Amino acid sequence: MIRMGSDVYVADTAVIIGDVTIGDNVTIMDSAVIRGDENAIKIGDNSNIQDNATIHVNLQYGTSIGKNVSIGHNAIVHGATVDDNVLIGMGAIVLNNAHLKSGTVVAAGAVIPENFESEGNCMIAGIPGKVKRTGDQYYTMAYLNSLEYIKLNGEFRAGKYEIMKGKMHE
Repeated sequence: MIRMGSDVYVADTAVIIGDVTIGDNVTIMDSAVIRGDENAIKIGDNSNIQDNATIHVNLQYGTSIGKNVSIGHNAIVHGATVDDNVLIGMGAIVLNNAHLKSGTVVAAGAVIPENFESEGNCMIAGIPGKVKRTGDQYYTMAYLNSLEYIKLNGEFRAGKYEIMKGKMHE
């Protein structure tokens, strides 16, 4: 069963399947896939799932995404726990039973291995992902990114941007 909060923007090409709970002011962009088929997915208020991102589960691990979380273009979050105020960069992969604590920023292209636990307020990069730096600025970076998508959410829902689908330009 899909449950949605208020002021949620879901792009026409996004796909949401199964046991999925979505909080308020969430933005789900084009071609994102949120598949709660074998377990539950929860997405907290003010979070955003960007273009082509995939959120999935398996029988053993559901996925929990906190408030004010940004999941970048082409990122994959699979059976993981993501606390509030986290930024997952473009193309990053977060695997089963990983736990990203508040204020974590995952660099673009990083791979967070199974059972990894971040310390919070840190930058993780590499394959496999390792903490490269720590500091409160990472919490701020994640939070400010989520605010930008809350603004975009309102603009998308208000029809500010023209959307062209399936048409050839002549």
